[in-house]
Amino acid sequence: MSEMRVIGIRVEQPQNQPVLLLREADGERYLPIWIGQAEATAIVLEQEGVTPVRPLTHDLVKILIADLGHTLEEVHIVDLKEGTFYADLVFENEVRISARPSDSVAIALRVGCPIYAAESVLEEAGLVMPDEREDEVEKFKEFLESVSPDDFKATDS
Repeated sequence: MSEMRVIGIRVEQPQNQPVLLLREADGERYLPIWIGQAEATAIVLEQEGVTPVRPLTHDLVKILIADLGHTLEEVHIVDLKEGTFYADLVFENEVRISARPSDSVAIALRVGCPIYAAESVLEEAGLVMPDEREDEVEKFKEFLESVSPDDFKATDS
């Protein structure tokens, strides 16, 4: 497993499809995951430090975890089958709950736990973007111009 950092959410045009971009913490591979609009909004709100007046779904999950006396230790992106990514929420005592990667990342950002991707997932869907001197955002924009979700058959539904 490789630890991943959330680079951010970008919207692929012309389909107006949100893409979650993760990058290896100690590597150069990126992992793009096409996600839903609601999950993209939840991730962006948390990254920007926006606190809604009432808890959104991922905020509620964070509250439930804490109030029930549990700790979310890690998020693992564990598999990619037929274009669909799979993740596990890993709690204390190695209790695992399967979840969509987009929801898992939104929750991980809220509780501050690390995100990991299985080597098999990175081998299949990970990308190394050329020219390390460029800004990550610029590299991602170039990447989005050259690919579509069908290139990876990678959706998070």
